[in-house]
Amino acid sequence: MAKKAELLEVASKLGLKVTAKSTIAEIEAAIKGADKKPADKEVVAERKADVAKAGKRSAKATEEVEEKEEKEARKEAHDTTPVDPAAVDARKKGPAPRVRPMIERRGKNYQKVASKVDAKTVYNLSDALKLATETNPSKMDASVEVHVRLGVDPRQADQNVRATVVLPNGTGKDIRVAVFAPEADVAKAKKAGAVIAGDEDFLKTLEKGEIAFDVLISTPAYMPKLGKYARLLGPKGLMPNPKSGTVAADVEKAVKEAKAGKVEYRVDKQAIVHLSIGKVSFGAEKLEENAKAFFTSLQSQKPSSIKGSFVKSTAIATTMGPGIKVENQVN
Repeated sequence: MAKKAELLEVASKLGLKVTAKSTIAEIEAAIKGADKKPADKEVVAERKADVAKAGKRSAKATEEVEEKEEKEARKEAHDTTPVDPAAVDARKKGPAPRVRPMIERRGKNYQKVASKVDAKTVYNLSDALKLATETNPSKMDASVEVHVRLGVDPRQADQNVRATVVLPNGTGKDIRVAVFAPEADVAKAKKAGAVIAGDEDFLKTLEKGEIAFDVLISTPAYMPKLGKYARLLGPKGLMPNPKSGTVAADVEKAVKEAKAGKVEYRVDKQAIVHLSIGKVSFGAEKLEENAKAFFTSLQSQKPSSIKGSFVKSTAIATTMGPGIKVENQVN
């Protein structure tokens, strides 16, 4: 009973609601629960003396309890501090990495010539071509290319733009022309400038997979014989086609046109036409003549089913140079 009286006294000092009818176990449980709550230094000291007096814990055990209570008090105080989610994310992720602009990822030569082009300006054709000849970052005689984005749907058969054009000043490339025709036309083809011309001998070179030409011209009667080699020629864009002028009865005329600068252009899946109109060494004047010939040809290919603008945007650039926006030359 003396033990119960001591425990009741300790419980009373702690302000616990226990009575004489409470069992020793209930009183000990209440005191133990009170130990877990934060308390100031005076209360802790009294509790330490009372518990030691009651013979429940040693001084060392009481110190451990005190340390534990202080830790819990600090933790509780920390948990009540408002947390900024953005600050937490910043600590986890760290500072955002700097993304370099595209121009800074280019070489020094490119950055130097690109500084001459105002990306927000839409140039007229003459100025754009002159600027293109001055913005070639490579040492080679680069090609000057025209890129035209059309307002067509290439999936529609009547809007799949495809045609040929003879550039007045050529492309600047030495075009190797091959002719697949009867023996009677072989001599004429070679005289016109074909590097390869033949009948059965030409097919033997194809069987070996040898392709030493840039353009292949065939007579209409000989086209069925080339069907066997469609998988070889088709992916390389060398299969003769009437639309590109490479299927012709007059092979001599076809060879001369191909050597003179007759090129084929067609819209790709993104509704863009790409065409090389010459070399930087041509100069702005000759390039402009070639460009105008191309735009005239493109204008004639406008589908009748088009609603709205046929040409959405036009740009000119050298092979490795920056793009130059150009005023639309086709209505």
